[in-house]
Amino acid sequence: MNKLKASFVTANTITEEQFLLNRMKEKEIGRRVENHIHNEMKLDFDALSVNESFARTAVAAFISPLNPTLEELSDVKTAISEAVTNAVIHAYDEEYYLKHHKPDPENDEKMKVYIHCELDKDTLHVEIWDKGKGIANIDLAMEPLYTEKPEQDRSGMGFAFMEAFMDDLEVISEPGFGTTVLMKKNLRNNRG
Repeated sequence: MNKLKASFVTANTITEEQFLLNRMKEKEIGRRVENHIHNEMKLDFDALSVNESFARTAVAAFISPLNPTLEELSDVKTAISEAVTNAVIHAYDEEYYLKHHKPDPENDEKMKVYIHCELDKDTLHVEIWDKGKGIANIDLAMEPLYTEKPEQDRSGMGFAFMEAFMDDLEVISEPGFGTTVLMKKNLRNNRG
């Protein structure tokens, strides 16, 4: 403990834990005064279709302190669903699984989807990534109606929906190293 904290703790006869709790309360009060929310969360889950609804619900709950409109909530949930579904369906397809699956259970790395969300004032920043097969041609993959899986009745509208429902979309990918989808949504565009 540095001298400043030590003297503060001794002078006021409070524990270091109490000191830290007081500092956290001061910071929270400061945030409320500035009307500035800054919060973040991270999730990772198995790349299974059933987890898509979990992901969109978790992100919706995360943004709830901003009291988003039903339209904003629906936009965010749709974009999250599309990004997670892309990772599950395309990043870790059968071809990837057969090529990378190791029969040794101790060394078998599970196929995962990762989400990092950050609220900065009224803006949601979302990063969704996988460690799957990657995208060879991002421009082609982002074209509406393009799909690598027509036999699975895929519409090819995933990136188009993400782009339409969010304020900003960036896709970074390299074959063999996975894909990262970065999205941004301003949640109080029409409120004063």
